[in-house]
Amino acid sequence: MSSLHRDPSRSSIGTASSYLSNVSNFKIIESTLREGEQFANAFFTTEKKIEIAKALDEFGVEYLELTSPAASTQSYNDCKAIVGLGLKAKILTHVRCHMDDAKLAVETGVDGLDVVIGTSSFLREFSHGKDMQYIIDTATEVIQYIKSQGLEVRFSSEDSFRSDIVDLLNLYRAVDKLGVNRVGIADTVGCASPDQVAELVRTLRGVNGATHVDTSVLGIGERNGIPPLGGFIARMYAADKEYVKSKYNLGKLRDVENIVADAVGVSVPFNNYITGYCAFTHKAGIHAKAILNNPSTYEILRPEDFGMTRYVAIGHRLTGWNAVKNRVDQLDLPLTDADCKQITNKIKNLADIRPLSLDDVDKLLRKYGQAKEDDSHHAILDSIDTPDQITQW
Repeated sequence: MSSLHRDPSRSSIGTASSYLSNVSNFKIIESTLREGEQFANAFFTTEKKIEIAKALDEFGVEYLELTSPAASTQSYNDCKAIVGLGLKAKILTHVRCHMDDAKLAVETGVDGLDVVIGTSSFLREFSHGKDMQYIIDTATEVIQYIKSQGLEVRFSSEDSFRSDIVDLLNLYRAVDKLGVNRVGIADTVGCASPDQVAELVRTLRGVNGATHVDTSVLGIGERNGIPPLGGFIARMYAADKEYVKSKYNLGKLRDVENIVADAVGVSVPFNNYITGYCAFTHKAGIHAKAILNNPSTYEILRPEDFGMTRYVAIGHRLTGWNAVKNRVDQLDLPLTDADCKQITNKIKNLADIRPLSLDDVDKLLRKYGQAKEDDSHHAILDSIDTPDQITQW
């Protein structure tokens, strides 16, 4: 979900460059403890929710969005418990556009409410069964109540991208007049393309650029989920590295990913290409050579900024001799370029059977180096037919 913030000082005429101007002025509404809880495998205990909330706060997100207190007694109690932690992040909860839900949420002590109601013809007919005038009237009542309590309020349409644009414009004009802090749009069923999202943001905002973006750790959520925190941070890092580094503790990002991955039983490398293993691992031979010469050739992200290190994989059929030579140098072995090229060919042949672990490669390199002392190194290579022979050394 993207949130839009009214800024009358900015032009309503957008260009590609001005549309991206908020890459240096955005906030994150982190929704792992709301949207993420809707993920099929998710069951967060109170203790796990608190652990995730603290980790996200340490990372530096501006908002934490929690499951509606109206969902269950435990959800209500969990909301109060997280509010009581005294975190730096503001605590929001996501509720239906209904007075009972709003009053219950206010009781928990949250800093703000994210209010949502379905606006597409599908949801109006088959979910709540109300027309647009009823939606506007109810939104007015709920928003006025929340503001009377001195809390932040965001109003969002559910299933925005299958809603009639005229209906959305009328609705958002009405809530804007009430002084909501933000309005949000949601691609509830995952039908929108990036261009469609950009166009709807541009149209509804009337100026250029979303100001708040909803994320969840690893992108977990119901159906398609929402933007992954790591992926979003990496994209913004690429756009304005210094701004992102000044706002967020990037070295803590993988910690929170590991906490959530463990809680829902998923793999960080598989689900997140940014801070997981794959982000800073290089495999193809031509890539590895360039990376070893200058990391900027294939890295838009500096692994050091994320508390990680670069890894050049070499035990596979795509490896190149420059990568093997780099490992030889790390092991301080007295091997020539010609030696490295011979060993590389052997690694490629063996990796057609199965990939070699780094330990396998190191064993091979050391064995070859020792054999050079009595000129038996060629025989060593000739004697190896399968990776298992190396593993058994």
